[in-house]
Amino acid sequence: MNTSVNQMPSALIQTWQLGKFELSKRFNSRSGLIALIAFVLVWSIILIYPIKEASNIIMHPSFKDFIASVFGPSTLDQLFKWQVAEFAMFWVAALYLFPLFSIFISADQFSSDKHRGTLRFISLRVSRNSLFFGRFLGQVFIQSLLVLITILATIMLVMSRDTSLLLPSLSSGLVVFVQLVIILLPYIATMSVLSIFANSARQASIYAIILWVVVSIIISIMNVQFPGFEMVGYLLPGSQLSNMVNTHGLTAFAYVPIPLIQTVIILSIGRIIMQRTAL
Repeated sequence: MNTSVNQMPSALIQTWQLGKFELSKRFNSRSGLIALIAFVLVWSIILIYPIKEASNIIMHPSFKDFIASVFGPSTLDQLFKWQVAEFAMFWVAALYLFPLFSIFISADQFSSDKHRGTLRFISLRVSRNSLFFGRFLGQVFIQSLLVLITILATIMLVMSRDTSLLLPSLSSGLVVFVQLVIILLPYIATMSVLSIFANSARQASIYAIILWVVVSIIISIMNVQFPGFEMVGYLLPGSQLSNMVNTHGLTAFAYVPIPLIQTVIILSIGRIIMQRTAL
């Protein structure tokens, strides 16, 4: 057996190393640190004002009765079962804000390198599979860290109100962390594919917006014309988010298969495109 082949790192090790490199590259650069500070500031404002104020409101029984009388008793009943009101509000906000952030954060996985011509040089050192999945894994690491930072900040917000809620906050935070990371996977995978075609992060973001709008319109038309094909809507990442708003704790894991299946399908398509695209 060729010794040079034996000395070459396996595809799995290459993917892991590329993922770690993406994480370190993002936060070791000046632009990455500025982006991290901006992210923390934005979420600090969201936590201190909308989430904190909303959590104070939902703790009043009169508000629960008002919601039940207006929207029905089962519309948001699970939302009121959270042990920690701040995490209930954080859950609702994060379901819609993190996917939006994810699109812009992961938009430049390949586009800049492709535009500069360095992607071809990188592909000579590692396999295209390792490069594709390594960049995807790196974005998963980056966005998992961002989710973790916001959850820790939410726990600190809860502690400022009631220190006895530490254990419920930690358990709620763990469940929310796992759920959000899984929810973000198909968004990151989609941007992995779109960034192959784009020449810049901005162009990849525009492609993503166009894709979501066009696919949403097509799905809406199909639901009207063919009522029996509602499951087609689950092809679009985030299609289950509106149903997840009224979930509580472990019950949200019932929706886990949707983003996982979407991620596998999108990554499979992306792998084929990566293999066949001229870099």
